[in-house]
Amino acid sequence: MSLISGRTAVVVSTARTGLAKSFRGKLNDTHGAALAGHAIKHAIARAGVSPEEVEDVFIGCGIPEGAAGWNVARNAALWAGCPVTTSGATINRFCSSGLQAVACASHSILVEGASVAIGGGVDSLSLCQPNWVKGVVTEKKLMQTYPALWMPMIDTADLVAQREAVSREDLDAYALQSQKRCAAAQQAGKFSDEIAPMQVTMKEVNKETKEISYKEAVCDSDDCNKPGTTLETLAALKPIMLDANPQATVTAGNASQLSDGASACVVASGSVVERRGLEALGVFKGFAVGGCAPEVMGMGPSVAVPRLLERHGLTVDDIDLWELNEAFSVVALANQRALGIDPAKLNVNGGAIAIGHPFGMTGSRQVGHILLEGKRRGAKNVVVTMCIGGGMGAAGLFEVA
Repeated sequence: MSLISGRTAVVVSTARTGLAKSFRGKLNDTHGAALAGHAIKHAIARAGVSPEEVEDVFIGCGIPEGAAGWNVARNAALWAGCPVTTSGATINRFCSSGLQAVACASHSILVEGASVAIGGGVDSLSLCQPNWVKGVVTEKKLMQTYPALWMPMIDTADLVAQREAVSREDLDAYALQSQKRCAAAQQAGKFSDEIAPMQVTMKEVNKETKEISYKEAVCDSDDCNKPGTTLETLAALKPIMLDANPQATVTAGNASQLSDGASACVVASGSVVERRGLEALGVFKGFAVGGCAPEVMGMGPSVAVPRLLERHGLTVDDIDLWELNEAFSVVALANQRALGIDPAKLNVNGGAIAIGHPFGMTGSRQVGHILLEGKRRGAKNVVVTMCIGGGMGAAGLFEVA
């Protein structure tokens, strides 16, 4: 039986910006609609479809406000050159938003019969985080029953490390591995076929005078990783919450980096792919979510993954490659151990600790990357998964074409 036939949902292209350091990087003054629009435009061109064929655009966004607000998905579609007949919907499920968007695009094909849709993600922490609502707006009943819904993510990660007995030494060793794998992948050009270079205007602030100036720049690579990282430099970093929690182990070195960027994946029906002879990266097979206690939200993948695999009659050993978002080292390590994932199959080219983590974009980037890497390695079944603020996990299953 052919992998691609009829009403299957086929990922036919992926494109993304480079990932730039938030506030200091090249994308620090680029509007969310432009970031996502750039990724969409290049994903469409790579797919070999026309903008007019795109029925709907789903864009995940962790902070869908300000420069990434006002339904950034619709705005990005128009920025990319799609006609007014192309719709758009912004998705927010925190760090799984990009994966959720790819699932929504796939569902529009599988359930509604759409021919072409786009799933992607964007976040500009540089422009949106400073303008967030100041202060936490809590709700009385939930503060009594689930106060950890408003617990800082760093605190939840420290708690997972304590409960799952993951040592500081292990956290730093994992972070070093992520940096080394990412550096090796960059040197081998393994991200080059994902990135679409973008001409931007970058804001610079003089440290002494605070004077603001602007310069033209090209974002054509990821600039967050630190290839010179060593265990010694990681061990020297003070845990972020140490003053409040003597058992804290999360540092700036074993947590994901704040960054800006956007990604898009074009999904087409199997009939369109066959009729047009489009190149397939992989087929969407399924998506699952699962909840856990908010204070240990980092364990979400260990709830979502078993549900996903059971529905498809698969085991952990049936999966050839895993992208498990490195929100923190402890998330990757604790879930790898809980699920029994072979470390050699997990985040083989590094993850968010090294490459960066624009919250709503990461899931889409992971989908594109795992399908391209899966092709290089001759993989079949691959899974993208991550933890989600509030106490959830999400997982997506794809078959490499």
